[in-house]
Amino acid sequence: MSAYDDLMAHERETQALSQVAGRLGWDQETMMPRGAAHQRAEESGAMQAVIHARRTDPQRGEWLAEARAADDVARANLRHIRRDYERLCRVPGDLAVALARLTSRAQGAWAEARGRDDFAAFAPVLAEVIALKREEAAALAEGGDLYDALLEDYEPGMTSALLDEMFAAMRPRLVALRAQALAGAAPPALGGSYDEGAQMRLARDLAEVFGYDMTRGRLDKAVHPFSSGSGDDVRITTRTSTLDPFNCIYSTIHEVGHACYEQAINPEYALGPLGQGVSMGVHESQSRIYENQLGRSAPFCGWLLGRMRSVFGDIGVADADAFYRIVNRVHRGYIRTESDEVQYNLHIMLRYDLERALIAGDLLAADLETAWNDRFEADFGYAVDRASNGCLQDVHWSVGLFGYFPTYSLGNVYAGCLNHAMRAALPGLDADLARGDLSAPTAWLRENVQRHGGLYEPRETITRACGAEPDAEPLLAYLEQKFRALYPG
Repeated sequence: MSAYDDLMAHERETQALSQVAGRLGWDQETMMPRGAAHQRAEESGAMQAVIHARRTDPQRGEWLAEARAADDVARANLRHIRRDYERLCRVPGDLAVALARLTSRAQGAWAEARGRDDFAAFAPVLAEVIALKREEAAALAEGGDLYDALLEDYEPGMTSALLDEMFAAMRPRLVALRAQALAGAAPPALGGSYDEGAQMRLARDLAEVFGYDMTRGRLDKAVHPFSSGSGDDVRITTRTSTLDPFNCIYSTIHEVGHACYEQAINPEYALGPLGQGVSMGVHESQSRIYENQLGRSAPFCGWLLGRMRSVFGDIGVADADAFYRIVNRVHRGYIRTESDEVQYNLHIMLRYDLERALIAGDLLAADLETAWNDRFEADFGYAVDRASNGCLQDVHWSVGLFGYFPTYSLGNVYAGCLNHAMRAALPGLDADLARGDLSAPTAWLRENVQRHGGLYEPRETITRACGAEPDAEPLLAYLEQKFRALYPG
């Protein structure tokens, strides 16, 4: 066998172990008995130790030095493996161990502080996390920008300079649109009580409507919805609330977008570097376009109203127009995950600017709460009432995920570009959506984005699908057209 063949055999085994480790995490969130937590931690730790040892094995570097690519697929495989190996080798082993131990402790400290609305209790351990992340970033950056080095883990090729330009164009228009929407009369939230078993039956129907293959996946309940796995075993979770069926419906559609991406990747790439979504931003583009541009569109909402009536009976909504307004209701709130389309990206930009300042050393952990509250009031027009609704609401920083947040907005931007291109290619899309027929748009996304997996870099993936480089304008135009019609002022 050639060095390339040996390397790819090693990668397939490592990826198979990673899938098993992911299954342990899925089980822990869905079915694991409560008393098994300590043993599961030991099992997961053992798996991660084996996987890390394989990824940092010097033999991997020797194969990389000798391997030769015969085609574009091999070149892409080597690009991914080389990037992963070189980044791992730049971070000292003792630093990686220290980060793992600290973030485990920090997550517990965050949960306790959040429960007590006491940011001051969390600030010291957050300062420790930031110090180690700065050290890690310095090792990765090799003299370059610290934040960009962390961003590379989640969105290869993206830089803070590109994000700054993109967000600078978005923020004033989103602030203005938010002000217009909140100045208008918002529809009331959906009333009534909704059986949770019926919600899950509807969720399974919707998953299949959006193209999720249940023979290679399953839908379960969890506290926090997520998607897990790749290839022929891709699992999703959702959540239910008797007072809010939309939570279940749109959490399901969102996770189906992630899962369909993984299920649609060329099977020849399975258990290899190309066999997963290429980046967090591109992954988020699939979940957001499924959830928002398709799932919250006026034609689909008309169909969904009929399905909800057939499942729950009279839900107290007069007609499809009223239902569409309720689904797309713009409302005041503090929580990112509960935000509407208009305000969601403002939540992300706030976090992006603050975490950049923390990594740059321009903002101290002790001053984060004040900085957060000042920025929130400037963008949203009202004050944060407590820490759990402010800088303690997200777990990301406690576990060291600096550079992750902007990929959520990148996903929205990419989804805006894809929606623009898809609608040009599918002139009958609205008629299909009104019938609850998602076959054409999901097939377009499979063909133009999902099947490629990691073959291309993230921005190239979107550029190839859309015929133009990613830009915020399609998303902004979509949001302004949609919400100015809903809230004419």
